[in-house]
Amino acid sequence: MSQYQQMPEFSPESIRNSIRLGAIVAVALLALAGVRSMFFTVEPEGKSVIQRFGKVIDIKGPGLHFKLPFGIDRATFVPTERVLKEEFGFRTTQAAQRSQYEKTQAMTDESLMLTGDLNVIDVEWVVQFRVTDPVKYLFQVREPRETIRDVSESVMRRIVGNRLGSEVLTVGRVEIAHETREDMQEILKNFNLGVHIERIELQDVTPPGKVKPAFNEVNEARQQRERLINEAEKQRNQIIPRARGQADEIIAEAEAYRAERTNQARGEAARFLSLLEAYQEQPDITARRFYLEMIDEVLPKMRNIYILEEGMNAPLPLLNLGDGRLSGGAR
Repeated sequence: MSQYQQMPEFSPESIRNSIRLGAIVAVALLALAGVRSMFFTVEPEGKSVIQRFGKVIDIKGPGLHFKLPFGIDRATFVPTERVLKEEFGFRTTQAAQRSQYEKTQAMTDESLMLTGDLNVIDVEWVVQFRVTDPVKYLFQVREPRETIRDVSESVMRRIVGNRLGSEVLTVGRVEIAHETREDMQEILKNFNLGVHIERIELQDVTPPGKVKPAFNEVNEARQQRERLINEAEKQRNQIIPRARGQADEIIAEAEAYRAERTNQARGEAARFLSLLEAYQEQPDITARRFYLEMIDEVLPKMRNIYILEEGMNAPLPLLNLGDGRLSGGAR
């Protein structure tokens, strides 16, 4: 046996067959890769922008679609039906029923702001936006999300810097969020970015940690003042209507009493005038009538009645209208 193993000999035909087989395998693999790259699926929450040699030729909606293979056509998905968000001053690390957040020094630097009265406030907020034009969003600016962040931070700092720190911490939060949204939308519209700002939400607005106790005391004092003002307003709203009702009731009673007394006085005056007219026509008869009416009115009210005649030493009891016993003496 030879010291060196003898190399096998290849015939020209076997070499040609091997080359032919390799070419067939390469073509098959290339065809398979081409077929796989011809079809793509667009998710329901967005659209795909189709580029052919870099030029936008179409926008595809959700579903299965066809494109040219081997990189001739490129599909870029844009979530147009999803509300996207950018967080400032914090980051959500785990979204769940009880989400977890982190706050680093770099995040603190983007949320610390100077107010109009030279107070430093830590403002954390969220920008929620939706892509309305995927082509503009992809190609109008180089970094659309960074642009949105820069615009939002610039507008928020300007608006907070024009307000008092106490207003930013308490009653001005809703107005600040609304004004920030309007200004951001106007700027991004001028940028032709193809997005719509859905909402600006101020998550947490607090003073820096070192001065937080003093700010909390001030806020508690303001809240107590507002509570006392509200209680005073409530008491005023209860007392004033009640007093007005009582005043109206007293006035109504006085008006009724006045009408009663007026009508009574007019009736008595009319009666007196009628009696005067009768007296002027028949003085004797009218005078006797007055006398009898008076006797008829007075006698039932007397307890004892006596008859006195000339020459009598003592009064003669006629009737005892009191307790039924005779009593003497002049009455």
